[in-house]
Amino acid sequence: MTLTRNILLLMSKNHWMKNHVPRWKFVRRAVRRFMPGETIEAALDAAAGYEREGIPAVFTKLGENITQIEQAEQVRDHYLDAVDKIAERRLTAEISVKLTQLGFDHSVDASREYCREIVCKIKNRLGNEFFIDMEGSAYIRRTLDLYFRLKDEWDNTGLCIQAYLHRTEADLDDLFSVNASLRLVKGAYKEPADIAITSKRKVDENFFALSQRMLTRTKHHGTRMIYATHDEKLIARIIEEAKIIGLPREQLEFQMLYGIKTSLQKQLARDGYKVRMLMAYGESWYPWYMRRLAERPANVWFVIKNVVKQ
Repeated sequence: MTLTRNILLLMSKNHWMKNHVPRWKFVRRAVRRFMPGETIEAALDAAAGYEREGIPAVFTKLGENITQIEQAEQVRDHYLDAVDKIAERRLTAEISVKLTQLGFDHSVDASREYCREIVCKIKNRLGNEFFIDMEGSAYIRRTLDLYFRLKDEWDNTGLCIQAYLHRTEADLDDLFSVNASLRLVKGAYKEPADIAITSKRKVDENFFALSQRMLTRTKHHGTRMIYATHDEKLIARIIEEAKIIGLPREQLEFQMLYGIKTSLQKQLARDGYKVRMLMAYGESWYPWYMRRLAERPANVWFVIKNVVKQ
């Protein structure tokens, strides 16, 4: 793990910076690269444009580790309203949530109930899937437990898994057993070496190894598997592996962030692959934004250059 990435991850948890940095105008300009705006309306407007080009969205409202359970109710209400707005605009957008934004630190039962309400409405109004994001390692076991209970009741429930965790290979067995829809990411939280792989090269290799198992799962069971990465070399390897095992390109799905490698997203969509664009929005963007920079520290120089130009 590079020194720059370590610094950025530490900055993402710093309370003083979390409270002050979002007020700086040059930072607010820079963050526009990764999000269409701070409101659901801004996200919906942006999503409509990309959906016309064959790239539907995944919406996530930024914010995590709420301090009061009442805030979780507000987040639930926001997502329930968002489902209506997606339906009214006839978009095929999906929703992905963080459990700590739905009160996971305060009440697992309340979080599960809020998820039930959201996934139920998604099933009835949109007919697509509801995804749960994976957060830091302290939450993994409880997140899996909640996911399995929710999946048992609502089959349109998917889960994000992280390639940098040592345990993910074993977790796949349990997730395959319930025919889970999965979104594979590299992982963006600061974790110790006994929990997470710290070498970028080894994380990339594990991402590909996990992808091979997931591709085979889709080939034989038709299960939805999503590869969320901007790494063009990894994408090329996954596409080649799919060809080798005879998996049609329309069964191969990639997801990338709004504002990153948009031309690649459009090209993949034109080539017949499924592509979704993750659109994050909301006022509580600082920790998320710092982790995005930490995933690829070269983005820091992109931000600096763009700030200088403005």
